Amino acid sequence: MKPINRFLLKHNIRIANNPCISPDFCLDWSGLQDNIRRGSILEHCASQIQLPSGSITLVSDATGDHAWKCQLTQEGSSCDGLGQGMELDGIDYYPCTYENLIALKNLVQGSDPESTIFPSTRGNLSHSTIGVGARFTSLHWPGVFWAMRALHIGFTANQNSIPRELVYDVDQMLANELDTVPFPFIGTDVPEGHQGQSVQGMSQGAIIEGLKTGFHHARIPWSFNADHQPIGGKFDEREDALVEGCLFASYITFDLSPELSQTRVPDAAEARNAWVRTHIDSGLVQRLRDQVASAGYDLPEDELISLLCYVWPAMQKMKQRDDKYRTAREKAFTHEVGQHYLRELSIDELPGLTTAQTTVVMLALCDLMGMPVQFIAPAFGFQKNMPYPDNAALERLIQSQWKVCEPFGVSIGFHSGSGKSAENYQVMGRVTKGNLEIKTSGRYTYEMGVALHASPNPVDQQLWSDWFDFTVQLAARGAFSDQATERDMARSFIRDAYATLKQQEPAQLYQDVSTCLAALRELPADPNLMFWFEYNFLYVLASEGRADKSALGDHSPLGYAQRKRFYSISDEGRLRYCQNVARYLIFLAENTGLVDPQTCAHARQRLDAYTDYQAFVDSIQADS
Repeated sequence: MKPINRFLLKHNIRIANNPCISPDFCLDWSGLQDNIRRGSILEHCASQIQLPSGSITLVSDATGDHAWKCQLTQEGSSCDGLGQGMELDGIDYYPCTYENLIALKNLVQGSDPESTIFPSTRGNLSHSTIGVGARFTSLHWPGVFWAMRALHIGFTANQNSIPRELVYDVDQMLANELDTVPFPFIGTDVPEGHQGQSVQGMSQGAIIEGLKTGFHHARIPWSFNADHQPIGGKFDEREDALVEGCLFASYITFDLSPELSQTRVPDAAEARNAWVRTHIDSGLVQRLRDQVASAGYDLPEDELISLLCYVWPAMQKMKQRDDKYRTAREKAFTHEVGQHYLRELSIDELPGLTTAQTTVVMLALCDLMGMPVQFIAPAFGFQKNMPYPDNAALERLIQSQWKVCEPFGVSIGFHSGSGKSAENYQVMGRVTKGNLEIKTSGRYTYEMGVALHASPNPVDQQLWSDWFDFTVQLAARGAFSDQATERDMARSFIRDAYATLKQQEPAQLYQDVSTCLAALRELPADPNLMFWFEYNFLYVLASEGRADKSALGDHSPLGYAQRKRFYSISDEGRLRYCQNVARYLIFLAENTGLVDPQTCAHARQRLDAYTDYQAFVDSIQADS
């Protein structure tokens, strides 16, 4: 048994109410086998996979352990590659381990290359997509699958920053050796993987949820983005583990900022020229000049040389990582269709707004180095969950980038894409002609808060009340921090909250922490208050729900007991959440022009009519 599974079983952390921690979706195969023999299992009929040799269906027990039920009709046929099987009455069962998921992908794609069970690169996904950030639970998936089915379009149904949000290596987690991520606005560092799931677990969980809802019968391709894959810097030592963890991701976002943050460009022009002559093939530099010129940019030589000094070390490491992604897929997956993945270059971490000259050089380098990208994310100055204030200025910024991207056949990625105005999204869609990617993460944590706030269920209401008060405490304590960034941000969030409620801040608000805390607790528990929105993601793995900085990102049993609360919400809470998720995706699809208004209106009308969670889930497999 894997160490992570022993840990989870020891502390009674089970998949049914705390999924995606382990890479496996079966923690106790011995126990599940006993339940199979007793008939104490649920067969998920909608999950059936048809193969030439028979069918495979998911089954599970009350703990959430899952197995593949293989009913083969052709004599001598077998579920090639699946291991640890048991046979009962002529039927084979295999545990849903991560290794068996790899084998299943090879088995399915060998007979059905067009299968949409697994994340892929097909359909619209290579040029237009909406990224759904699975930021704190996996409860959003039915809403995403429903929206894709209703709109007849594929999205990035799973998008996570790894290792910032997901645990990249569960053994490192168990050894308490995860690195930390600085969060200046809360004045502390939080362990990596601060949402608690493993990247392999989320990979398997998304696939299993799609099967259980019957979404795969719609034959709509969907994708999984390994977002902000850090290139260089301190991540060099962890590179192989990151590659292995992201095996099922169908597109990779290469984040060059770790390497760029430590790259130093020589001050003198002569030194810069000497560095380029020493480190970069002269033929490649000339081809780069030619590509930049053919794209219509007259880039001064010194500017080109300076930029090469800055980005070349990071680009070399990107190439090394890209080769490893390719090799890992070729090793694991036996069919070419299963080895494909898309690339996105994230340069939105470079200082200031990204210039078109920078973009053209980066795109040309990617092509010349044999790793062409499908998406590039320049910096537009977006703030999370805030509309861009000037649509005319936004249009000019995007047009400048699109002029570069269009000749390369590359789409524009809009990061920090949540919470923009309808007009902002319309500009993005119109200028890029729908060739875009919009990343939305924090929005879905917000939508959970909205769902719980509106739910009449007592369990949901208690969770919402505790969640809101957690952020109240962080805001009040932060407002008196010795660290200027934390203090200033906390007070700005509080100021915005009072403005949202159209209330004056109390005169004695900042007398001391107790006075501030008491005042904030007098405010209505509204999910639209800024301090709740900014701090809410930290609650899911806060030990015992405490607002202490030492309790945040706790991967111990206490942290996972806190996470379990979200999987214990009512069916009404789940329905409201999935409706909120789907409604927002419809809004994005319509305003970016990815889906026509009539289809969106029809989908919205159907969505609003659901009053029962199970009926909502069941409708995903039905014909739209």
